[in-house]
Amino acid sequence: MSGELTVRHLARHAPDWPEQLDHLDLPPPALWAAGPRLPAWPAVAVVGARDATVGGLEIARRLGGDLAAAGIPVISGMALGIDAAAHRGALDAGGHTVAVLGCGIDVCYPSRHRDLRDRIAATGSVLTEEPPGTPPAGWRFPRRNRIIAALATAVVVVEAGQRSGALSTARHAADLGREIFAVPGSPLSDRSAGANELLRDGATPLLETADLAAVSALQPAVDAARTRFRLTSLSVATAYGGSRGHPGSGLTPELATVLRTVGHHAVHPDELAAALQLAPQPLAARLAELELAGLVRTVGGGLVTRSPARPGGRAVG
Repeated sequence: MSGELTVRHLARHAPDWPEQLDHLDLPPPALWAAGPRLPAWPAVAVVGARDATVGGLEIARRLGGDLAAAGIPVISGMALGIDAAAHRGALDAGGHTVAVLGCGIDVCYPSRHRDLRDRIAATGSVLTEEPPGTPPAGWRFPRRNRIIAALATAVVVVEAGQRSGALSTARHAADLGREIFAVPGSPLSDRSAGANELLRDGATPLLETADLAAVSALQPAVDAARTRFRLTSLSVATAYGGSRGHPGSGLTPELATVLRTVGHHAVHPDELAAALQLAPQPLAARLAELELAGLVRTVGGGLVTRSPARPGGRAVG
C-alpha cells in the first residue's frame, strides 16, 4: 500500500483525544492523525539508537512481535534503527503500532520509510502535533519524545548511546511516573552506554518480554501471552571468550561457528550468511547473542567484526 494518507485533525478534549497526553505539563493543543486506531492504554514504547547493532535490531523486532502478539500496542518514532525494527516486529506479528512523528503528517521522514509508514497507517496510527507541511528539524524530535512517553505505560530502551534521543524519552517517562526498562548491553559497546547508565540509575533490566509483567497494567496480557523474546544467559567466562586456549569455549556449536567465521576483519552480514549457508534471520539472532555477550561488534557500514582485545592483551572472542 502506498499513497495519500487520510488525515484527521484532533482538537484537545475532543471525544477521541488520547487522555494520556493530558498528563504532560504542556500537552499539544491538537494532533493530526492517520490510521484506523488511536493509541490505546496500556501500551509500550520501544525506542533506541538509529545506528543500531544487528543484535539490537533483532531484539527490538522480537520484542515488538511479542507485544503485538499479546495485544499490546507498540509505540515508537519511526526513526531508523530500533524504532523501525520495533514497528516492523509488531506489524509482522499482526498487531498494531503507533508512530509519533517529529514533522508534519504529510511529510515522510526518513523518506525510505514510506512503505513502513503506510503499513502502520493501515492498521494502527501515525500522529504528530506538527501542522501539515512542517519539515523535520533536530529540535522537534526531543519535543516529539514527550508524546511517545506520555502515550506509553512503560518505555523500553533497547540500545542508546550517551547522547541518544531515546534517553530524552526515558527522562520524560520518568517525569510522568511511567515505568522505564532498559536492555543491558556490553560495556564495550558505545551504543549500549546510555542504556547501561539508565540501569545504573534505577531502570529495570529487560531480559525477556515477561519482565514487563512487573507493570500491573501490563501483567494480564503479558502473563497470558506465549512470549518468545529472551536473552540467553552466558557465563562471565563465555562472555569474555572462554578459556585462554579456546576463545569462545562454552558457546553452543552454532554460535561458535558464527564467531569463527566473523574473524578479526570486518565483514558484511550478507557475506557471513553466504559463507555459513544460513538465512539472514537466524544469522541475525546468533549475531545478537554474540554481541550481547561482548564477543562481536558492529562497525561502520553495518559490518561485523570480533570485539577488540581486552586490557592485558587477551582478545575478546
